[in-house]
Amino acid sequence: MLTKRKSRSVAAVLAFSGTLTISGLHKFYLGQPLWGVLYVLLSWTPIPKVASAIEGVWYLAQDEEAFDRNFNLGKSAARTSQKAINQVGAIADAMRELDALRQDGLISEYEFEQKRRQLLDQIS
Repeated sequence: MLTKRKSRSVAAVLAFSGTLTISGLHKFYLGQPLWGVLYVLLSWTPIPKVASAIEGVWYLAQDEEAFDRNFNLGKSAARTSQKAINQVGAIADAMRELDALRQDGLISEYEFEQKRRQLLDQIS
């Protein structure tokens, strides 16, 4: 299941807005609907407003890596994109080597095409 990466800034803004309006919006945003419902149900008390303020500060106090570990299944946007770039680069290098083998007559056109398709299937 693909989920959109959660932003630390958006979570903090939603948490702070809970001190003035409906508490718990940040919990729904972060994929914690049960906590969100609990905050809404307790909205007649000051508890969710205080908790929202504390959580807003906590989100801002975390660095991006810690926030990603807690709310993005440990996936950092920079780390994920760098990994994809490295993977594509490695596959491009392998395809160049494969083409050189084909041009040198060390593999047939059929073998080249099979291996090329396998390499392209690895890009995902």
